[in-house]
Amino acid sequence: MHSPSRDVGPLADRLVAEFAGYGRTLVAFSGGVDSSVVLAAAVRALGTADVAALTSVSDALPGTERDAAAEFCAGLGVAQVSVATQEMSNPGYRENGPRRCYFCKSTLLDAAREHAAAHGFHSVVTGTNASDLAAGFRPGIRAAAERGARTPLADAGLDKAAVRGIARLWDLPTWDKPAAACLSSRIAYGVTISPARLARVDRAEAAVRRVLASRHEVRDLRVRDLGSAVRVELDADLVEPARDDPALADAITEAGFAGVPLSVTAFRSGSMNELLPDPARWRDG
Repeated sequence: MHSPSRDVGPLADRLVAEFAGYGRTLVAFSGGVDSSVVLAAAVRALGTADVAALTSVSDALPGTERDAAAEFCAGLGVAQVSVATQEMSNPGYRENGPRRCYFCKSTLLDAAREHAAAHGFHSVVTGTNASDLAAGFRPGIRAAAERGARTPLADAGLDKAAVRGIARLWDLPTWDKPAAACLSSRIAYGVTISPARLARVDRAEAAVRRVLASRHEVRDLRVRDLGSAVRVELDADLVEPARDDPALADAITEAGFAGVPLSVTAFRSGSMNELLPDPARWRDG
């Protein structure tokens, strides 16, 4: 596994070499740093004519993320396919149990496989990295593995630090992009997911970012819908100023959380999983 102190050049070469034998490749592309590096590596190995990106269009993906993904693909000269995925039609997804990510990823990869078969792509790949595999049980990774998705980052032994190092080496604009899990990850397990709930979270996050952006640089931000309460998670150094900012509370209320108790805490990736029995089993990053 990568050590951050090592030169990333050989690691980048190793990643590009992973694509030997892949043939025409369809990348499940979210716009995050992992799938961005995979897409860029595929282009370096195979050329733009034999690579395409497939991006989900769903209520769980913020519009700003879709726009950024499209801009990245255009910059690489890669064709992007946007597919309206129907995870909301799956009761297992809407019920929002610990395996929610399994149902979501299954829907995405089924759509990717269907597109690949119809358009002559030989491989479907994801941005799973070695750090993801080390994190424990992850339902989405299982769904992808069951559908034969290839994982060049993990297969090359590249952890998150290596991925960011390669992205920086290649001057990719996503090299320092914060992790941006889907909006469904903001909804407490057991609270039914609906388009309206997801849209409310999206509005709230955009509003909080606007309130804080004039005075602070905001990196990590989540608005967590706990069902009977709402929690804003921010960069640790912003927590105290945000707690004392009435404009933040007003923004949350105006986004649709009127009359709901509000708390502000430091950002913790995967904090919703801590509410589950045996939380380590369900870690989702």
